[in-house]
Amino acid sequence: MRGPAMKTWSLRRTLLTVLLGLTLALWMGSAAIVYVEARRESQELFDQSLIETGHLLLSLVEKDVREHGLTGPIDLPLRGHPNPHHYLLFKVRDAQQRVLYRNDAASDIALSRSAPDGLSWTTIGGQRWRLYSLWDEARSLQLLVAEPTSHRDDISRGFFYRIALFGLLLVALATAAIWWSIHRVFRVLQASAEEVSARTPNELFDVNLHGAPTELHPLLLEINRLFGRVRHSRDNEQRFTADAAHELRTPLAAIKTNLQVLQRARSGAEREEFIAALSASVERATRLVKQLLALAQLDPQAQADTALAPGDLAPLLAEQAVQWQQWSRQYQLTLGLDIAPAPCALHADSMHMLLRNLVENALRYTPAGGTIVVGCGREDGRSFVRVADTGPGIAEEMRERVFERFVRLVRLDCAHLPGSGLGLSIVRRIAERHGAQIVLGAGLQGRGLAVTVFFPR
Repeated sequence: MRGPAMKTWSLRRTLLTVLLGLTLALWMGSAAIVYVEARRESQELFDQSLIETGHLLLSLVEKDVREHGLTGPIDLPLRGHPNPHHYLLFKVRDAQQRVLYRNDAASDIALSRSAPDGLSWTTIGGQRWRLYSLWDEARSLQLLVAEPTSHRDDISRGFFYRIALFGLLLVALATAAIWWSIHRVFRVLQASAEEVSARTPNELFDVNLHGAPTELHPLLLEINRLFGRVRHSRDNEQRFTADAAHELRTPLAAIKTNLQVLQRARSGAEREEFIAALSASVERATRLVKQLLALAQLDPQAQADTALAPGDLAPLLAEQAVQWQQWSRQYQLTLGLDIAPAPCALHADSMHMLLRNLVENALRYTPAGGTIVVGCGREDGRSFVRVADTGPGIAEEMRERVFERFVRLVRLDCAHLPGSGLGLSIVRRIAERHGAQIVLGAGLQGRGLAVTVFFPR
């Protein structure tokens, strides 16, 4: 059964669509506003010109009437205009509505006698005209002057075409600029993707940031950090595998040798002796494998950080005290407990592992008749757990090395003791995951070793 198809979308197409749509919308809105405002301004200018023309004509007629006392209509030709019927029309009437003056284009066109004073609209021959009516002060002469709107529409239409042409040119330029910018950005993304895809498990060096835009740097830096973590994990894995193979070779060789010797045993006593040696080799290999598995599980690259919960170290120590007492008797050692409340944030299973490794190390390396003290409490406002012994101790200048894997810095007289060199590595890893600090110091009675783990406040 196939699952639902994953929905995909193109960032390049989305950016192009949004930016081009926004550019076109802004241009159309701006062009519409400019056109409307320009048309309104032009209408006002035409009206003002029509009013000024009307006043000028009326003043000329008044002067002519005073001087000559005209009583008949006079037709004035309108020269220099290719189509006078589509230009200005005017008539001058007296109080008895007799026509005194008119231009030749208005001779066969009736202008409304009931036109209101001032500007108004009228229809002549199925066409819309702008009409201006004006009386003199004595209201003996009335001037009617009309202008067709076709003249205004021609100018507005020409202005609109120019705006549209200029806008289309700008839109084309903006489209080219947006496409080039997005293509350049995605070309860098594609180059970075190809560079990442060309990496092999053995070529995890950083991605080149040269030429990449600043906004892309966080993503590339995170990829480089991821490569760094993968490199670190790979190096740890390779080193871990090599160290594990090296360390397992010794107990496996011992098992093989003991089996061969066991096959040639000549008596029951020899067989029992070789069986005990074989059991010890198996126990050492088993312990080493367990330690390796524990360390692998605690690797910060292998799993997410452990969730910590409020708790107290004292109950954890009290739970294991009986078992530690049994172990100390087997090693012929004296075990002391110094348990006090030590609240802190912890993970119980991990803390059990930390305590077990610390106590087992102390038991293994402390000579018979010695003393071990396990305790917890508060010091300088911080909770702590401490395991101190009267063993051989570790030189101060070598104490940092004991946290490395498979490192055993003990005296020659203790070299025969079983151990994998992983105990303190496990302790350090658990402490790091708890945000704790490990301090190595002098043990009991001025000798030995004391391992103290301080937890955050």
